Amino acid sequence: MKKIVILISGAGSNMAAIVQAAHQQRWDQRLGVQVAAVISNKPGAAGLDWLRSQSAYSAIQTDVLEHAQFESREAFDQALMKRIDVHAPDLVVLAGFMRILTPGFVAHYAGRLIN
Repeated sequence: MKKIVILISGAGSNMAAIVQAAHQQRWDQRLGVQVAAVISNKPGAAGLDWLRSQSAYSAIQTDVLEHAQFESREAFDQALMKRIDVHAPDLVVLAGFMRILTPGFVAHYAGRLIN
């Protein structure tokens, strides 16, 4: 099964569209693809609240890694990579993720990162 991790910062409308399409079109059965996790850099992100309220998507893990708690962009990106890599994603989707990523982050997911 190929895994997708989605990164969001706010309302999560793009994430919701992806999650709903994956569910309605049965990506897991037809394509062997699943949304494994949604991670936000903001604890109050409405997109996480929406996802957690949808019982049909309860298998999708949610996580928050607050960027303001890190001294540098590099430190945040390193911590974020660790959180993402727990899921061993085949694809990382930036769906309204409002952070500029470091070259090291982009290189780590080369060929697997969609904005």
